[in-house]
Amino acid sequence: FLKDVCGEPLPEAYVFETGANEWRRFETWPPEGLEHRDLYFQSGGSLSFETSTGEGEGYDEYVSDPAKPVPFTEAVAKEMTKEYMTDDQRFASRRPDVVTYQTEVLEEDITFAGPMEAELWVSTSGTDSDWVVKLIDVFPNDAMDPEDLPKGKHLGGCQMMVRSEVIRGRYRNSYERPEPFTPNVATQVKVMLQDTLHTFQKGHRIMVQVQSTWFPLVDRNPQKYVDNIFLADETDFVKATQRVYHGGAQASRLRVGVLRSTTDR
Repeated sequence: FLKDVCGEPLPEAYVFETGANEWRRFETWPPEGLEHRDLYFQSGGSLSFETSTGEGEGYDEYVSDPAKPVPFTEAVAKEMTKEYMTDDQRFASRRPDVVTYQTEVLEEDITFAGPMEAELWVSTSGTDSDWVVKLIDVFPNDAMDPEDLPKGKHLGGCQMMVRSEVIRGRYRNSYERPEPFTPNVATQVKVMLQDTLHTFQKGHRIMVQVQSTWFPLVDRNPQKYVDNIFLADETDFVKATQRVYHGGAQASRLRVGVLRSTTDR
């Protein structure tokens, strides 16, 4: 309250809900009554709330090259842009060093709220690696920006980034005691994403992208374990074959909280 002027009492959380584009009030945060669900990575680039029915070890593979890192934006800029946080990610999903998983077209709105965690099962042919996870809202092919109507800015197929995070793999178990990866051995890596309040609208899709570089937002990892990355020389920077597993006991997933009802606003 400014200058002793009393306004409306504030709730515990007063949050702007992206996707629905409106403010929401919550007496607790995370909101009460969240339904905790898992979005499973599956073969063929699928993403589903149901576990895979396939048996055995399934994975997707890509080659990460620190000499040709995935950029954090396709815009040309001298510094970090604020727009990168919601940029269209189609430039990334077209790259061979980014793996993508997406749901079928949603038959109804679904709202994610609170914290999210990616539970990855991955391997690398190197001994160190970064893991970047991005949650994305995929617009239908006929989507238009209502703010630009009647001119109509076409947003068909836009892959709007909702949340993103990175972990330097050496710190997957402890920030105090970094450790290398054993080459080509499936390893669990957990990535905490920032809290969200976002509605994926009917007709949209939910997408998750996974990659190992994000330059220059994240400095390059040599992908060869060295005691101090900042002292690595050029011979330490090597290509690595990365695998993201999605089968059986090694089922990579995104753990989310779902608001059971979007009608009480």
